[in-house]
Amino acid sequence: MSERQRVIHQNGADMSTVTGGARTDQAARAAARHALARIGRYVFLCLVLAFFALPLLWLATAPFDDTPTIGVSLPRFTLDNFRTLLDNPYALTSLVNSVWLAGGTALLVVVFAALAAYALSRVRVPGRDALLYGLLLLSSIVTGTATMVPLFELAFRLNLIDSRLGVILVLTGGLLPAAIFILKDFMDATPTSYEESARVFGASPLQIMRHIVVPVVRPGLATVGVWAVANVWGNFLVPFLLLRGPDKAPAAVIMYTLYTEGGQADLRLLSTFSLLYSLPVALMFVFVSSRYGFRFHGGIKR
Repeated sequence: MSERQRVIHQNGADMSTVTGGARTDQAARAAARHALARIGRYVFLCLVLAFFALPLLWLATAPFDDTPTIGVSLPRFTLDNFRTLLDNPYALTSLVNSVWLAGGTALLVVVFAALAAYALSRVRVPGRDALLYGLLLLSSIVTGTATMVPLFELAFRLNLIDSRLGVILVLTGGLLPAAIFILKDFMDATPTSYEESARVFGASPLQIMRHIVVPVVRPGLATVGVWAVANVWGNFLVPFLLLRGPDKAPAAVIMYTLYTEGGQADLRLLSTFSLLYSLPVALMFVFVSSRYGFRFHGGIKR
């Protein structure tokens, strides 16, 4: 090999080394950027988690602190807050009232919405879809706050003021349009061949509804039931306006009384009552998730 060839070969090796080093540096920079991006995502997720977890942590610790504050801190453990709350004659009664209102409203909403959704799904009525979307739109735009004056007048004329039944009927009417809209999709997905087979064997419409349609649309019924309970459980305005006696008031209204005359919150009672107020709904969601979860599906009874 001549001197010139050796020089050319050495220069080519040097260029290969430089190129390989540049590629290694680029790969290292890409790995560093990827690691920083992952760290940034994890930090962002931790901040979001902390944003939602801190109020829950306060709710879990403040009722057991003898001097709770707005901030989250280790509690000085005591059960005196619960004893003080139980001295309030309307504390536990209001929780029972909330259960009655939520359960009664959810039952009526599920039954009436299922019947209406089944009828709208099976009967071909001109303008059916327009009627359904119109009801949903009006129920979304004209909220309960805007209709409280005519609703109060209607309840007054029907002698439903200071009546749990009046509150249940008003709440049911407000939730029905959206519940019908939700259940109609489930009804549309039910094969009509099952119903036709049942009619051949002489089943009545109610028997078809009970033994054929309801088992298939159980996910929709459960969805509407849980949604109705959650809406009624946190509703304040309707029972506050229609119920007069504190012995009939639900927990959402009684919580309003746990403030001083100056408008300052009594954190000891408010945190304790908030914990008790949150437990039934949380247990309901845990029960539904553990009992059904992703295994919640319909089926035909045999």
